[in-house]
Amino acid sequence: VDERIVAPLNEMFKAMRAEGLQPLVCSGYRTIEKQHNLFEDDIKQQVRQGSTYDQAFYKAKEYTAMPGASEHHTGLAVDIVGKSHQSLNAAQARTKEAIWLAEHCAEYGFILRYPADKRDITGIAYESWHFRYVGVDLASKLYNNGDWITLESYFGITSKYN
Repeated sequence: VDERIVAPLNEMFKAMRAEGLQPLVCSGYRTIEKQHNLFEDDIKQQVRQGSTYDQAFYKAKEYTAMPGASEHHTGLAVDIVGKSHQSLNAAQARTKEAIWLAEHCAEYGFILRYPADKRDITGIAYESWHFRYVGVDLASKLYNNGDWITLESYFGITSKYN
């Protein structure tokens, strides 16, 4: 990860462990080549499930950023899971770690980057595990009593998904 997030990430994990939680970073910095491989693997999986290549490509874009467009390239984004459930799936959102993170990550400068019901704004489906460091001041502004304001909304960015 980028050196700017090491201390806040460690402090956040320390607080989580003090409450008996077991957080793990399952993905931090990624090269463009690694992102390319992840994206291509997602396409192949969709094709194996019966999609055409075009259908698979667009479905993959819902859950996986295209190479060169991933926040993981910045070193400021981390995927965090609990030790007891390390799969990146819908059940992840119900883990104690994910619930704690959604409620407390802003205190440490992180935001839930792809909140539920915000795909039309971000272009990415809900990812309860994907957290982006933006600093405490901005994170506090984006957290609105359990409802996240996206970076796109805050900065007035209109994407092709709107």
